[in-house]
Amino acid sequence: MPRDTNAHGTIFGGYILSLIDQAGAIAGHGLGAGTLVTVAMDKVEFKAPVHVGDIVTCWAKVVRIGRTSVTACVRVVAQSPVALARGEKERDVTQAEVVYVNIGDDGRPTPLRT
Repeated sequence: MPRDTNAHGTIFGGYILSLIDQAGAIAGHGLGAGTLVTVAMDKVEFKAPVHVGDIVTCWAKVVRIGRTSVTACVRVVAQSPVALARGEKERDVTQAEVVYVNIGDDGRPTPLRT
């Protein structure tokens, strides 16, 4: 959407970070986690831009489970609809590991229900 783009017609990095955060949390919820809060996001290096109209896909996988925390690795890829129609490959945009902590109603860390 226009509010998510810069003057060059590419998507703001902050918007991609938001997608990474959401995708990683969804992976954590698949373990039966309750309320997850983001504690850390590993180094994010953008390898390719995301252009307006691109199809963006986030692949998330849980890579570590602690007593109250879960770490997910999220890979982001993009592809233009025109390239998709021609059968061209997607391009890697970025990847990050995100650490979440499961919190209870009192806002304090609570064990995961795995």
